[in-house]
Amino acid sequence: MFPTSKIKLIAYLGIAFSAISLFVHLFIANSSAGGPYKVHVDDLYPVQRSRHRRLWGPVRSLETLHPIANATPREKQPGPIGDNGFIYVKIYGGFEKIQSSISDLVAVSKLLNATLVIPEIQSSLRSKGISTKFKSFSYIYDEDNFISSLSKDIVIVKTLPNNLKEARKKTKFPTFSTKGSESLNFYLGRVLPKLKESKAIGLIVSQGGCLQPILPPTMVEYQRLRCRVAFHALQFRSEIRALGKKIVGRLRAFGRPYLAYHPGLMRETLAYHGCAEIFQDIHTELIQHSRKDMIKKGILKEDLNVDSFSRKRNGSCPLFPEEVGLILRAMGYPLDTIIYLAGSETFGGQRILIPLRALYPNLLDRTSLCTDKEREAVVGPESPLPSDIPYPPPARSPDELLKEWRQAGPRPRPLPPPPARPFYPHEKQGWYGWIAESETEPSPSLTDLRSTAHRLLWDAVDYYVSVEADAFFPGFNNDAGRWVDFAGLVMGHRLYQNPSSFTYRPDRKALAELFGNITDNLYHPPRNWTFHLRSHLNKSLSTDGLITEAQISKSKSFLSHPLPECSCTTPNPSLAQYKGLEECPDWMVGDLALVSTRLNSQSEDEDADLPEDDLEVDPDPEGDSNRVSDQDEEMDPDD
Repeated sequence: MFPTSKIKLIAYLGIAFSAISLFVHLFIANSSAGGPYKVHVDDLYPVQRSRHRRLWGPVRSLETLHPIANATPREKQPGPIGDNGFIYVKIYGGFEKIQSSISDLVAVSKLLNATLVIPEIQSSLRSKGISTKFKSFSYIYDEDNFISSLSKDIVIVKTLPNNLKEARKKTKFPTFSTKGSESLNFYLGRVLPKLKESKAIGLIVSQGGCLQPILPPTMVEYQRLRCRVAFHALQFRSEIRALGKKIVGRLRAFGRPYLAYHPGLMRETLAYHGCAEIFQDIHTELIQHSRKDMIKKGILKEDLNVDSFSRKRNGSCPLFPEEVGLILRAMGYPLDTIIYLAGSETFGGQRILIPLRALYPNLLDRTSLCTDKEREAVVGPESPLPSDIPYPPPARSPDELLKEWRQAGPRPRPLPPPPARPFYPHEKQGWYGWIAESETEPSPSLTDLRSTAHRLLWDAVDYYVSVEADAFFPGFNNDAGRWVDFAGLVMGHRLYQNPSSFTYRPDRKALAELFGNITDNLYHPPRNWTFHLRSHLNKSLSTDGLITEAQISKSKSFLSHPLPECSCTTPNPSLAQYKGLEECPDWMVGDLALVSTRLNSQSEDEDADLPEDDLEVDPDPEGDSNRVSDQDEEMDPDD
C-alpha cells in the first residue's frame, strides 16, 4: 500500500537508501579482499603475521645445546634392583613442589636401592568428592608411563604388598619428615639402616624437594635421572595433554607466535618476602596474616612488619603486570602480541592485570580459550558439595512464640535491639570473607579443598602451554626462599627441551633500579632507558644469562637449571666459557647435523620474507656505553 503520510514516505525512503548503502559497502569489501567476506571471531585484535627474529628467536648461540639425559645408557647397578625395601611417600604442596619432589624421590630410591611406591599427592586426596576416575598420583600424571619410563633405573609399584599394608596401618614402620635439600649423609647414614631393618619406610615431603640440588661430579647419572623423571617420565594424563594441545593450537592460529607470562603473584611468596605494603586494603591484611603464621611456625625468622618498598628495590618481590607490560613495550613487542597468562593463582585478581591488558589487549588465559565443557573433561565427574553457608534456625510456631512471651519476665520490658544486618551468601563466600570477623584464618572448607585440587590441574595445563610457548617471561623466579617456583621449573624445562627458544631471565633488582629512574615518565621513558633495558634482557637470553642463572638458581633447585649435566653441545666457541659442558657423542653428531641443516634452510626461507629492518640486531651495549648519557630523547610510543 502506498504511504499516505509524508513521514511514512520519508521513513521508507531512508530504509531503502540504508539497505542500498549496506549492499554497496559489502560489495566493495568483498571485491577489495579478493575473496568471500569473512569475520574471524578469534581475532581479538588485528594481529600481524610476520615473525621477527629479534622478538621471537631463536638464540643462535644456544642452538648447539641438545638434551642428553634420556639418550645416554644407564649404568648397571650391582645386585637386585630395589632389594633393600620399599619407600612410600606423602607429598604436600602445590604443583611446582610436587613436580620437583617426585624427581628427587626417584633419585633417592636409586641411591638407597629401594622400591618406590607411587607417591601420594595429598592436595588431591584431601579433597572430597572429586572424580573417582583419577586418584592421588593419577590425578595429574600418567602412572603407566611413569613406571615404564623408569623401569631401567628403579622399581616402581602402585601399592605396598598386602602384608606391609597392614603393618603400615599400625604405624610399625619409621617415618621421616624431610627438608627441602637433605644431604646424602642423611639418607646413607640414617635412612638406609632403618630401611634394611624394617624393609619399608615412610617419607613426608612438604618443601618442594628432599635431596640437595648440587651433587658431587661422580653422581652425574643421578642428576640425569632427575631430568629423565621431570622431562620424560612425568607425563600428564591424556585429558590434560589434550587440553594443552588445544590451547597451543588456538594461540598459534594463522601461524602467529605467542608469549607466555607467569606473574608469580602468590600469597605465600609475597608473605615470605615481605611484599605486603606494595598492595592495598584487604590484600595487605591477607599477606600479613600469612606472614604472621609463617613466623609462628618457625618458617620465617624476621619481623612481621618490614619495608616492602626496600624489598621491592632489592628484587625480592615479583614484577607487577604493569611493569612487565612496559618492559615488553620497550623491547619492541607490538600492541597485537598474543600473551598467555599462566598460573592458577594471581593474587590481586583481575584488578592488578588492568594496566597490562590496556597495553596488550590480546591477554588470554585458559578460561578465554576453552569452553566449560572442555575444562570439565579435565576435572572429570564430581559429586556436589554441601553449602558452606550455615542454615538459618527453624521457624517457630505461634504457640512456641506465645509461650516464650509469657516466660520472658515482668513487664514493662524494654524493646529488643533491632536485628543485625544479615550476611548474604555472596558475602560469606570467597577467600576474603573471614577477615572482617576473625583474627585467625579459618580451616579450609570443602570448597577450598576442592579448589586446591583443581589448581593442580590448571597449573599442569599452564605448564604445558608455557613450555611450548615461543617466548616466556617470568614475573618471579630465582626465589631465594625455601620453595621451588613455577617459573623456574618452566625455564629449566625450556632450557633442556629447546634451549634456543626465547626464555627471558630478568634480574629484578636491575629492573627495579631502571624503573626507579623513570617514576615520572613510565609511559614515555627516554631513549637511553630503553637502550639499557634491551641490553639487559638481550644478555639474559644468551650465554651470559645462563651463567648468571646458574650462579643464582642452581643451588636452590636443580630442575630450574639442569645445565651442564643434562645437555651436551656440538663445537661452539660462545659456550666455551660455560664450565662442565660436555661435547655430544659421535653417534649424536650426524643426526644433529641433518636436523640443523633443515632448520637453517627453513630459517633462511623465513628471513627472505621479512623486511630488512626485522633482521637487524640491537647494537652491542658495550660499544655505545660512552654515548648513553647523551641520549635523552623521549621514546616513541610505537618504537
